[in-house]
Amino acid sequence: MAPRTFFTWAAGLSLGGTLFAGYLSGVKLITKNCAFGETCPYFLGYPSCWYGFAMFLVLLVLALLGRYGKMPERKAAKGLLGVAALGTVFAGSFVVQEVAGWFAAGHVLLYGFGLPTCVYGLVFYVALLILSAAFLKRKS
Repeated sequence: MAPRTFFTWAAGLSLGGTLFAGYLSGVKLITKNCAFGETCPYFLGYPSCWYGFAMFLVLLVLALLGRYGKMPERKAAKGLLGVAALGTVFAGSFVVQEVAGWFAAGHVLLYGFGLPTCVYGLVFYVALLILSAAFLKRKS
C-alpha cells in the first residue's frame, strides 16, 4: 500500500473514532449521563470515552502529519501502531468487563446501539492496528 493511501485510510478511521468518542464525551460532559442510556465505564475517575477521544485525536494528528509529510512516514506509522495498540487494550478491557457482566446477569444486556459503545471504539482501534502493522511490515 502506498504511504499516501495508508495515511488517508488511517486519517479516515481516526476521524471516525474521534467524532464518535467526541460525541460520547460531549454528551457526558453536558448532560452528566452516558449516551444511548448505557452505564458509563470509568478509568482513574474519569469516563472512558474521554480517554478514547484523546487517543483518537492523537491518532488523527499522527495520520495527518504522516499524510502531509510533516513527520517521517515510518515514525508516524509507528506512532499510529503504538497508540492503536494502547487503544485496543484499553477498549478491549472494558469490552471484557461488559461481557463478564452478561454472564453474571445470565443474559445479554440491551444497548441503545445494539452493543456497548466500547465495542465500536475497539473496532476502530483494531482496524488501525492491523492497517499500521501491515504498512510497517511492507515498508521494512
